[in-house]
Amino acid sequence: MRIGLMADTHDRVPAVANLVEKLAAKGISIVMHAGDYCSPFCLAPFHKAEMALLGVFGRNDGDRETLNAYAARGMGTEIYESPHSFDVGGHSILLVHELNEVSERSVESHDFVIHGSTHIQVQKKVGNTLVINPGEACGWMHGKCTAAILDLETGEVEVITL
Repeated sequence: MRIGLMADTHDRVPAVANLVEKLAAKGISIVMHAGDYCSPFCLAPFHKAEMALLGVFGRNDGDRETLNAYAARGMGTEIYESPHSFDVGGHSILLVHELNEVSERSVESHDFVIHGSTHIQVQKKVGNTLVINPGEACGWMHGKCTAAILDLETGEVEVITL
């Protein structure tokens, strides 16, 4: 099973729409988002593409009630408090906005940890756990809008860049 990864969209809807389109073209039907949507309208590209989204809130998501209400209008869209654990395809995934929110023990008790906040795309092993930051979907800080695709079976990560 392959899933999309995204973080730090920060209201840049055209970039989000383009990344969602690229993910959909590669057969991705679900995205895990590591927070900082900012405004509810940033979820619109996921709804339009009928792409499921599992996410956590980031520190710049001020109006969480409205974000949750808007998320509920989409197919399979749910946003949780950070950190949140998921079981997807028999793999344990920890989704967190800021990696320093969780202990190393929590990290190592999951197969994959997806995080955002730093706006820097990275992949590293912590024990047997693959820790991934898909980078910034918005491109505001580093000039590159990025997302990623994670193959849960192989652990391979494909970076998508606009």
